[in-house]
Amino acid sequence: MKKLLLLLILVSVSTGSSAQSEKKIVILHTNDLHSRLYGFSPEADYSPDVTGNDSTRGGFSRIATILKNERELNPGITLTIDGGDFLMGTLFHALEERTGFQLRLMNLMGYDAVATGNHEYDFGPERLARIIKTSHSMGEIPPVLAGNAVFSVKDEEDDQLEKLFSDGLLKTKVVFERDGIRIGVFSVMGKDAADVAPLSRPVKFSAQKTFARKMVKELKKDKCDIIICVSHSGITRDSKGNWDGEDVRLAKKVKGIDVIISGHTHSRLSEPLVINNIPIVQTGEYGESVGRLSMIYRDGDLTVEGYSLIPVDDNVQGDPETERIIAGQRDLIDSLLLFPLNISYPKPVAESDFLLECNEHGDFMKSNLGPMIADAIHAYINKHSDKGTSISMVAVGVIRDRIIPGILTPPDVFRIMSLGSGSDDIPGYPLSRIYVTGRELKSILEILQVAYKSSPSNYCYYSGLKVRYDPGKGLLRKIQKIEIIDSSGKTVDVDFSKKNQALYSISANSYMLEFIGIIKQMSFGLINVVPKDSEGKQISRMVDAVIDMDSSVPGKQEGKEWLALMEFVSSMADTDGDGVPEISRRYSVPLSVFITSE
Repeated sequence: MKKLLLLLILVSVSTGSSAQSEKKIVILHTNDLHSRLYGFSPEADYSPDVTGNDSTRGGFSRIATILKNERELNPGITLTIDGGDFLMGTLFHALEERTGFQLRLMNLMGYDAVATGNHEYDFGPERLARIIKTSHSMGEIPPVLAGNAVFSVKDEEDDQLEKLFSDGLLKTKVVFERDGIRIGVFSVMGKDAADVAPLSRPVKFSAQKTFARKMVKELKKDKCDIIICVSHSGITRDSKGNWDGEDVRLAKKVKGIDVIISGHTHSRLSEPLVINNIPIVQTGEYGESVGRLSMIYRDGDLTVEGYSLIPVDDNVQGDPETERIIAGQRDLIDSLLLFPLNISYPKPVAESDFLLECNEHGDFMKSNLGPMIADAIHAYINKHSDKGTSISMVAVGVIRDRIIPGILTPPDVFRIMSLGSGSDDIPGYPLSRIYVTGRELKSILEILQVAYKSSPSNYCYYSGLKVRYDPGKGLLRKIQKIEIIDSSGKTVDVDFSKKNQALYSISANSYMLEFIGIIKQMSFGLINVVPKDSEGKQISRMVDAVIDMDSSVPGKQEGKEWLALMEFVSSMADTDGDGVPEISRRYSVPLSVFITSE
């Protein structure tokens, strides 16, 4: 009897010890939120206080509810992490420098760490530093990870951002101790993300895998039991349809990482992509889903228990307090930003009964939205600028949303062309104009017709010209004829022989025109385009190419793509008599200025 009692005690102790060594860890994660604080689209349909009455996706108050519910449901350890590009995408980001709103809101929602992505640098390093400092001065913010950022010793333009590291507001890593387990988190930004962040200069980014190995080593020294890499690098499909990309290669090459929370490529993984026993997770984009990775930590081993993407849709009632705070910020946008432009946040500007889209990861060559935006820019510049423009263009990579059938309001229009900033208080890249010869114009069009093959974001849509080309010809010999279309609809042939020194103007946003300066690199040194002003003098700084939209007012009045698009669609006919213009069905089908030679 005594032996039986002793055996039962030993079994009980053994069972209890095993239970104590097992910990459940839930990682909630988002990526590429792009300031989508409200659900979309159209935004006029979004009603987070009521369920079952709209088809919008996303919205921070809905996300707040999901995060709160998941924390309450999980009796173990819960971490909430964002994978970068939390800023840049809606009218809400336009006031960040003044209000530091979003980071404080994300802290209230329960985020434990937030990584920076390439779009956080769209304002430049100095303005990003001001956003973070303003946010911190007005309340608590989550740890902000800047991973492999490398600062210039000589250039002062990144000094304020660098100083945030010594102030503790910016980190390469953070360690959480929860229920006896030490969890180390670090971030890294990949090569592609760094390449598409030109305004991050003079900040550079060290090699992804080299930096990751360094962080793993440091976090091991910090006695971390679990190491999480937040990688704004991403995954993509290869030519055979298999998952590939920088984060796949990271998992293959760097040992010691337990989880990779991925971002940047807007890829939606319904289950973890496991490479070398490392689960890679990514939720897609814009807060349409919250990722939930459930793991079990037992005796030093970490295993995946389950994974799900939680839809952020109309089945989720938004958190009332979060929604109240966001509504207050929206009122500030209305009064500080839109009212001076004679715009009202909720006022309809147009409506559509068909879908207009431009999917960078889909069949972007058959987009109907891209050509309409190019036409909008063309009409806007020729209406408001003294010198007008011969040609207007827009790239796939700067078109950030689509137009879903329904009512279109100013925030819906802005989301489509939301990137960048200029020298004024109005968000968006300024519209710019350069002049080139006919021969240079042909070279630009030749290169841009193939540049998208290395990166779809480089594919362009045009307005104001017609091009006849033969895709079967070799490099730089495809284009056979170029015609400029004037305001009356008449066409003028472009002479692209060496003897023709006439100049033709090309307009686009200032970021897009940065590509003109690297045509030589893209053509392997075969082409060198020299951007010029209207008098033929070389332009060395793109800021000098920014168009003045009102020469009667002192200073330079910048034009923005989203304002051009809003003016364009609101000028269309109101065919059903409801007081709201309909988007012309001319754009219900793809339009192209490139005509294949027979």
